[in-house]
Amino acid sequence: MEFKIDREDLISTKSDVALVGLFESEESGSHFINASDGHLNNNLTSLINEGEISGRFSKITLLHTLGLLASKRVMFVGLGKRAEYGITQVKNVIGEAARAINKINCRTVSIDVISFTGNLLEEETVTGLITESFISGLYVYDRFKTEKVACNIEQIAFHCEKSNSRDVARGESIGSALNVVRDMANDPPNFLTPTKMSEIAVDIAESIPNMECDIFSRDKLTSLGMGAFLGVAQGSVESPKLIIMNYAGDPGNEKNKISLIGKGITFDSGGLDLKSAAGMRSMKGDMAGGATVIGALKAIGELGLKLNVLGIVAATENMPGGGAQRPGDVVVAMSGKTIEIDNTDAEGRLVLADALTYAVSQGSDQIVDVATLTGAVRIALGDKCVGAFGNDTDFTSLVIDSGMKVGERIWEMPTYSDYKSQLKSDVADIKNTGGSGAGAITGALFIGEFAGDCSWVHLDIAAVSNANSTKGYTVKGATGSGMNTLISLCEQLASITR
Repeated sequence: MEFKIDREDLISTKSDVALVGLFESEESGSHFINASDGHLNNNLTSLINEGEISGRFSKITLLHTLGLLASKRVMFVGLGKRAEYGITQVKNVIGEAARAINKINCRTVSIDVISFTGNLLEEETVTGLITESFISGLYVYDRFKTEKVACNIEQIAFHCEKSNSRDVARGESIGSALNVVRDMANDPPNFLTPTKMSEIAVDIAESIPNMECDIFSRDKLTSLGMGAFLGVAQGSVESPKLIIMNYAGDPGNEKNKISLIGKGITFDSGGLDLKSAAGMRSMKGDMAGGATVIGALKAIGELGLKLNVLGIVAATENMPGGGAQRPGDVVVAMSGKTIEIDNTDAEGRLVLADALTYAVSQGSDQIVDVATLTGAVRIALGDKCVGAFGNDTDFTSLVIDSGMKVGERIWEMPTYSDYKSQLKSDVADIKNTGGSGAGAITGALFIGEFAGDCSWVHLDIAAVSNANSTKGYTVKGATGSGMNTLISLCEQLASITR
């Protein structure tokens, strides 16, 4: 798809379809309707009065103009009540509209950008959101389908006064990065191995100025003393990979830095504490946190943010091979802390322990990790928001606020020190599970033990990383949850002089 800015009047512009937003109970006040109703013999007013054209949220009405307007069709999209309108609503209605337009084989689309503004959402922001949502809403995972799903839309023109190509480029970067994340998390585990994941990261880094990517394999991990990471990897024939993406957006200013860390378990069988068949079925997506970090680095680099970002993904399989670690084993993490393996299916926190220690060794003082860590977070919060855990109230609030700015809900969970007693081991410094109670909290607290003196936030995306159906800008399968939050956070940090 090609996106372009068009300063011409939408009424006189030729296209296969013109896309117009309408607020509920404000349909008659629409500039487009007032300007075009006369050309259409006042039929728009009649259809509003009959309820056929409505601003009710997500209501789509398609009209053929029969040559009375320059556009062959007009698609009206309901935006709901103005007071309830925001970023999430824009992205959802555009995602639905994009699929509806593609389904009727329209190749050129003209968008009345002004009609989608409101509630502090200015033209420039809306243009970026629409671009992002067309890309994400039309996403299809068909890598292994012999019959591909075609994208019929060739050109999208934004009819606006203030927006420019930079707003479009921002939306393209974020939308395309999100689809890279989705592709990785949707890929089958025999295709997306730790090695393949590392190759994707290398390709991205090579395409972006000021970004480098290093890959640490088993020998390097051993020399670094990453016993927790290697313990998880030892049951698989696949080589573990520590993926390190380093973006120097503010070279020479070491203080202007953040580390983003992702869990990259490309398949989680549970190890010797084997999952059930049903529980294992979705475990190709246990690397979603790692994919989120890689996608975020892609967009951050393309946007040229003035911030140094260290992206780290600990990628491996968790398999029950003959060399697999056992319940009762003790491993030594990179930090020197000893860990009793209470359950081999609590592996994500083990690989993250060494990844965080590495980030600390590189001088990081702010760390965010993203992981499909626990089923317990779904019990606590359902599938409507991400769970956040942190050791610094101000930094945790900044991360949560960053998510809210881009329509990702995040809820802070407690990290009271009392819960740490559940992680006490009789034979080592700590054990990797804390029992059945407060599983999401004890999992987070385990990771936090390796954050050193850094400000640290853990985002548990286990309940929101996959969608069972297509709705709005969310497409069935991997969601890419958390990526927009990381980008938004880095944008905010880049605007702060440090």
